[in-house]
Amino acid sequence: MILWLNGPFGGGKTQTAYEIRRRLPGSVVCDPEHLGFGLRRMMPGPLRGDFQDLRAWRQGVYEVLDLVHTRHAGTVIVPMTVVEPAYFDETVGRLRERHDVRHFSLLAERDTVLERLRERGLAHTVLRAVGTNAPPRGGSFAVARLDLCLERLQEPGFGEHVWTDRLTVPQVADRLAAAAGLTLAPDTDGALRGRLRRAWTKARHIRFD
Repeated sequence: MILWLNGPFGGGKTQTAYEIRRRLPGSVVCDPEHLGFGLRRMMPGPLRGDFQDLRAWRQGVYEVLDLVHTRHAGTVIVPMTVVEPAYFDETVGRLRERHDVRHFSLLAERDTVLERLRERGLAHTVLRAVGTNAPPRGGSFAVARLDLCLERLQEPGFGEHVWTDRLTVPQVADRLAAAAGLTLAPDTDGALRGRLRRAWTKARHIRFD
């Protein structure tokens, strides 16, 4: 199965993806952002835009996920925001023609997402303070796209919808797994260990591009 986690930037996709991987033996996380930022690095600054506009990105995502799902026995978890219907069809839609794909949109109220983005910005500032060589990151792209993401992802074509405002990350993972027919190992983290785990996941996946 391919488990595609869609949602606005700051919607909890990455945290949920790694929570599911932690509790689902044999599963892997395949993040299409790695391909996108690799393509961006190949181009001079003035030519860098939204990497999803590149056909190479959409084709590459399809080919890599097709390969991984064909050759890997476990669940393939994909945390990626895609809100353009044509791009959605070229990635999720094409994959559905060959594989069992379960797609979920993780949604939250606008204020909830903005607070999560602020926390992400704070984590980036902390990394800079301890010596990470990274430019300031204001999250302007994520904020600029927020309203479009929330509007588009509530459309029926981007179902199944899961509202996460009042759910913890483990609870979101449990809900997605139940809907997809997957059985997760019990969550044995205490409150402190869970917070530390999620803080580490957040720090490891801050983008500096």
